[in-house]
Amino acid sequence: MHPMLRAHRPLIMGRRGAVASNHPVATQAGLDVLKAGGNAVDATVAVALTLGVVEPHMSGLGGDAFYHVWDARRGEGVVFNGTGPAPRAATLERYREAGGIPNRGPLSVSVPGCVAGLGAMHAAFGSRPWASLFGAAIEAARDGFAATHAYRHFAGENRQHLLPDPDSRAAFLEHGEPPPLGALIRQPALAATLEALAEGGPDAFYRGSLAARLVAGMAARGVLIGMEDLAAMEAERQAPIAVPYRGYTVTQTPPNSTGFTLLQMLRIVARYDLAALGWNSPALIHLLVEAKKRAFLDREAHGADPRGRDIPIDRLLSEEHAAAHAAAIDPRRAARLPVRPEAAGGDTTYFCVVDAAGNCVSAIQSLNSAFGSGVIAGETGVLLNNRMAYWHLDPPGHANALQPGRRVRHTMNAPMVLKDGRPWCVLGTPGADHQVQVNLQAIVAMVDFGLDPQQALEAPRWTSSQPGQEANWPHGGEALLTLEAGFGADTVAALEALGHRVKVVPDLEGPCSLEAIRLLDNGVRMAASDPRRDGWAGAF
Repeated sequence: MHPMLRAHRPLIMGRRGAVASNHPVATQAGLDVLKAGGNAVDATVAVALTLGVVEPHMSGLGGDAFYHVWDARRGEGVVFNGTGPAPRAATLERYREAGGIPNRGPLSVSVPGCVAGLGAMHAAFGSRPWASLFGAAIEAARDGFAATHAYRHFAGENRQHLLPDPDSRAAFLEHGEPPPLGALIRQPALAATLEALAEGGPDAFYRGSLAARLVAGMAARGVLIGMEDLAAMEAERQAPIAVPYRGYTVTQTPPNSTGFTLLQMLRIVARYDLAALGWNSPALIHLLVEAKKRAFLDREAHGADPRGRDIPIDRLLSEEHAAAHAAAIDPRRAARLPVRPEAAGGDTTYFCVVDAAGNCVSAIQSLNSAFGSGVIAGETGVLLNNRMAYWHLDPPGHANALQPGRRVRHTMNAPMVLKDGRPWCVLGTPGADHQVQVNLQAIVAMVDFGLDPQQALEAPRWTSSQPGQEANWPHGGEALLTLEAGFGADTVAALEALGHRVKVVPDLEGPCSLEAIRLLDNGVRMAASDPRRDGWAGAF
């Protein structure tokens, strides 16, 4: 045990396969596929579909995803971008006249891309028939899953967004309230849709009879997505982006993911001897926070859909650019750097899978806010996202300005750490703007301080929220630094003396929910899960 941290959960280890996800039922679904001879991509499809049932507040068929795959046979990574565009009818003028983009409801829905991402990934790398990977998801939808403490929390917190839609109200609440602990949440309409998707393949979701039922259900609720929008949806196959870090290579999902900000932060802090600063010392935290602030300036300026904008990713990830950011950091004072925070929530799910051959998947999928738009597409049982809320309507020319047919920028990112040209660790987390910050802390904990994955996931964490230009920012124009109580009062006082406005929350009550799998040279896989949600890791 590392002397700096005693983990509450055991580190799970095995040789032939590992899965870490945000729900035990989904983790088991992936393990079952691996044990039956499926590869990491097959297991990923099963986990992804099952999470959309048992964690309906976080992801599902009506949402988006990124799947970052390591192909062990070719020794290379590939990203399947399953994020959908704004509908053709979702014009800037329409929303400006309406007074803005609503955070919830029918007008917050963009074209779902998750199924397209799963389909493209499975077509490229799957080894088991598509239909054979649906069993756990269909069973959980038809027979029900048990409401957990986390489910009840999110259902209660978002009750007002579920009540207006009769199908959402019936599916996710009980007499208009969060169901009791252990109550079975059944989704028979979704089970029927999953059966149709298993039989018809991913194309059925976008261009078949299932697509027609989806469009009819959406139209009845006032959603702007039509058949042309669904028919035009295709996942994009992309090359990962990467930077070196301490002899490792950290790879990431490229734009429209804003995962490049994690790589920028690593580039900046690599210029410092972090180990010499001390584990979770005020000096270490200050440096990491200030690096985050600098990287987020670039996110604001350049985060967008690369299909419609030239993003200077090589310059943003260059050593020269990192040096300029590092030179601007004052080790004695917190900077005030306004950046518009994302306002639509960060309720997402992350999971990772590794198989016996060394194939890996770093996967993240989301409805955006918890329970997304709150709108179910009629008889299909498909809960729809509210990803439109992430678009900007002003100022004119903003990198993330709304444009029909384009994809909004995503905080979703799915990193992977390589050593000697092979995966060393697959990890990630949900959490909107917090994702890259917490991923940074986990990588630093493992690489710079030698923590094992479970220790890194349970370590006290911080997150920094930067103010925008708006006058009603509640913290006097200063960034808010949230710390879990495990850092201690002396650390809080030292950070406040550096100019950080600090908020302390109880242990294990900070944001995000990391999952991670480390790969050892002897074939052992170390799987770790975050106790902050329903995370669960398994290996065999």
